[in-house]
Amino acid sequence: MKIRFILMVNKQGQTRLAQYYGKNLTIQEKAAIEGEIIRKCLARTENQCSFIEYRDYKCVYRRYASLFFIVGVDGQTNELGVLELIHNLVETLDKYFENVVRKLFR
Repeated sequence: MKIRFILMVNKQGQTRLAQYYGKNLTIQEKAAIEGEIIRKCLARTENQCSFIEYRDYKCVYRRYASLFFIVGVDGQTNELGVLELIHNLVETLDKYFENVVRKLFR
């Protein structure tokens, strides 16, 4: 599994955290990727699955209250493993910053 990027985005589509791994992308390329992926994720309903394909990436996202955690990985990666990674990331943030999840769900 190769993680290409991790995005944390609010419901209005504003990027709160962006971390890229691997390819050296320009600022314009990063902005284009973020814009398209964020629009696709925000447009999906709760009844649709949490996986989308974008260019060479498989994007897996999960919503926690008003934040979307989006992880871009290579196409051969197990989506359920990435969902577990996102959940572990949120739990770690919760422990480190004390009650992040509780604040997210208010």
